[in-house]
Amino acid sequence: MKKLLMGLLAAGLVLAMALPAMAFDSEFGAYWRTRAYIQKDFTGSDSGKLDTQLVDTRTRLFYTAVFSEDFKFVNAFEFNNTWGDTVGGDFGTDATTIFRIKHSYANFNLGQVNFLIGLMPRVLHRGFVFSDDFAGLAVTYKGEGFEIPFIWLKAYEGGTGHDMNDYDVDWYALKPNFKFGNVSLTPTLSRIYSKDAEKWGATSGNKELRIWMAGVDADVKIGAGSLWFTGIYEFGDFEKLPTAKSVDMKAYLLAVGGAFNAGPADIHGQIFYATGDDPNTEDYEAFLSPHLGSTGQSYYWAEIMGLGIFDNQASANSCADKISNIMAANLGVGFKFTDKMKLKADLWYAKLAEKNKAGDDELGTEIDVVLTYSLMKNLNLDLVAAYLFAGDATYKGANQEDPYELGTQLSFKF
Repeated sequence: MKKLLMGLLAAGLVLAMALPAMAFDSEFGAYWRTRAYIQKDFTGSDSGKLDTQLVDTRTRLFYTAVFSEDFKFVNAFEFNNTWGDTVGGDFGTDATTIFRIKHSYANFNLGQVNFLIGLMPRVLHRGFVFSDDFAGLAVTYKGEGFEIPFIWLKAYEGGTGHDMNDYDVDWYALKPNFKFGNVSLTPTLSRIYSKDAEKWGATSGNKELRIWMAGVDADVKIGAGSLWFTGIYEFGDFEKLPTAKSVDMKAYLLAVGGAFNAGPADIHGQIFYATGDDPNTEDYEAFLSPHLGSTGQSYYWAEIMGLGIFDNQASANSCADKISNIMAANLGVGFKFTDKMKLKADLWYAKLAEKNKAGDDELGTEIDVVLTYSLMKNLNLDLVAAYLFAGDATYKGANQEDPYELGTQLSFKF
C-alpha cells in the first residue's frame, strides 16, 4: 500500500514538472474513520451466529486537478482494514488487494452544459433507488433556476463477441431539478433495460428486462423547519427464467419526513412504505427487488434494522438499506449541549409490508442514541447505543433474544 501511494504521488509530480504549459491547481482532501463495536443477537435468538466484535479502519483520499473553472479531473481512492485480518490488518499491514479507485472522472463545461464522464457518485431519490458509485456519464443543462441532467449508468457489460451485447444491463435516468423560492422539485424518470439479463448477478434469473421508474422528490423550507417527500412508481415487465414467462412489474414507494429546529434542540421524523410481493397475484409487486437491479440502492435509517453507523449487518429479515417490503416510522430529537457536544435519540418502529410465510409482519421497535463530541476541529468522537425490541417477523421460536449494539467511532475529514 505504501509503495502504491508513493508511486501515485511520484507520477503526479513527474507529470506536473514534465508539462509546465498545462499549469493547474491541486486540491487535496481526506476522510478517515476507525470504529470499534459489538453487535449481539442480530438473529433474534441467542444462537450467536451473527455476533460480531471488531475494530476496523477506512481511509479515503481525494485529489482534484483544477485546470480552469470549466475543467476539473476528480479522483477518490479508498482502502479498508479490519484490525487483525490477513489482507492488511495483520502484522506488517502491507496490502494492495483492498485498494479501491472510487472516483475518476472528467468534469467540464461547454457553455451551459456540464459533462461528467468516468467513475463517479450519484444519488437517485435520496438513495431509495440509488446511492453509489458507477461507471458512465452525466450530461446536465443548467438554466436559470433549473437544471436537466441525463444520466447513463453502465450496470453490466456483456463482453466481446457475437450477440454478447445482449447481456448488457443499462440504466438511464432523466432527473431535472426546479427551484421556486423555498421549494425544490426533482421529478425523475428511469429505465433499466437488458435484452438478456441472466449473466449479471443482480439480475440473474431473468431474461429480457424492461423496468421503468417514475417519481418525484420535493423539499420545502418553512422558517426553522423543513419538509420532504418522495414518491416512486415502478412498472414495466421482465421475462422470468427458466420459462421466460413475462411478468408485469407493479410496485411503489412513498416517504415523507421533516425537521424543526428550536435553538439548541431539534425534532425530526420520517415515515416510508415500500411494497412487497404478494405471492397470490401474478404481478410482481416488491419495490426494487434485488434480482431486478437494486445493486447500488442504499438508504440508511435505524442503527440495527437499517445499518446505521456500523453498517456491517442488519438484524434478521430486515431489508437493511435496500428498501423493499417494509413500513417504517421514526421520531427523534437532537440537543446541542455545547459547541462541541450534541446528542441524538431516535425511536423506530418497522413491520413488513407483506406478511411472511408464518403470518408475521412485525420487525420490532428500536431505540438509538448517538452522542457526538468534537475533540478538536475536524476530529469527532461518536458513542452509539442501540436496542431492538424484536418482533415475531425478526425471529419467532425458542431462545428468543433482542438484538443490541454498542460502539464508538473516531473520524476526521478535510
